[in-house]
Amino acid sequence: MTVESTAARKPRRSAGTKSTAGKTTARKSPSTDPELVQLLTPEGKRVKNAEYDKYVAGITPEELRGLYRDMVLTRRFDAEATSLQRQGELGLWASLLGQEAAQIGSGRATREDDYVFPTYREHGVAWCRGVDPTNLLGMFRGVNNGGWDPNSNNFQLYTIVIGSQTLHATGYAMGVAKDGADSAVIAYFGDGASSQGDVAESFTFSAVYNAPVVFFCQNNQWAISEPTEKQTRVPLYQRAQGYGFPGVRVDGNDVLACLAVTKWALERARAGEGPTLVEAYTYRMGAHTTSDDPTRYRGDEERQAWEAKDPILRLRAYLEASNHANDGFFAELETESEALGKRVREAVRAMPDPDHFAIFENVYADGHALVDEERAQFAAYQASFATESDSGSAAVSGGH
Repeated sequence: MTVESTAARKPRRSAGTKSTAGKTTARKSPSTDPELVQLLTPEGKRVKNAEYDKYVAGITPEELRGLYRDMVLTRRFDAEATSLQRQGELGLWASLLGQEAAQIGSGRATREDDYVFPTYREHGVAWCRGVDPTNLLGMFRGVNNGGWDPNSNNFQLYTIVIGSQTLHATGYAMGVAKDGADSAVIAYFGDGASSQGDVAESFTFSAVYNAPVVFFCQNNQWAISEPTEKQTRVPLYQRAQGYGFPGVRVDGNDVLACLAVTKWALERARAGEGPTLVEAYTYRMGAHTTSDDPTRYRGDEERQAWEAKDPILRLRAYLEASNHANDGFFAELETESEALGKRVREAVRAMPDPDHFAIFENVYADGHALVDEERAQFAAYQASFATESDSGSAAVSGGH
């Protein structure tokens, strides 16, 4: 498998959405994408932007190669985790395939003293914050509730409850402001989460208290099987206007644009100018999670249009055209990528099997009769498998 492979199955039937009359209407084609901040075209050509160029003006060839390396290794890790889930080593996995530029660009825009509140798909941001990728896998294997100390990297544990991390981030940012600290907070969420009341409340509180927080929405077009047009009647970034703070839409497959726009938003926050909503317009190339089948709700033509906008391929094209990277660099990265995949496989297979009864622990501080009853029922259910296995073995033995 190459480091640039998308590693996802092709959809089998065309996409569409049902109208109230029961008729199927085609989704808007990505060829008619709305205007957004873009510094690097899908073909890898650098374009000027008077407002945001200054935030990447001093970037060096080495730093550009670093962004490329980040995206490639993050994709390799993600592909390995997906494979491990298919092999039964993980219970579930939420892939970031296609969203590498949004995560690496925004992640590299943060400072060490900034604080990050992720959802459950921010593997690239975790990489930028120095979290060992193998630590992300314990929760998905069911052997821990996180796997890292949030304060070691200023990177909060993954949040499964949709949208709640935006409130956590807002409260933390309000505390940062009261402490007079020169740092900012960034909260990640998806287009589907933007419909949650928690997100609306966080917008209200952050605006009223002028909290130093950046809301980074990765609009990957699908909230599981629900398209964005079923979530909102206006572009997501415009929602910020109603709360009294700025919103901006950025090409989420352009790592340079994501880096520049997020730097701008974080600097606003640190300067006491309050919150910002950044909508990274991107696409989820794979399934929502490994329990999802995207072929049931979207089609080939949509995915193919977005494949042409692959964030890794566009930066590679720019690196090659600018003579900022040679074949040796790409070959070394391929070797590093394979080594990372091997390390991830070995780390997961060295983890213990999940404790099936851990789900009943720590629900109540002093225990609860209903939990005790459920634990006993589950124990009997588990024991039934051993009994059936023993009976089968006895029957086989008796037949000889």
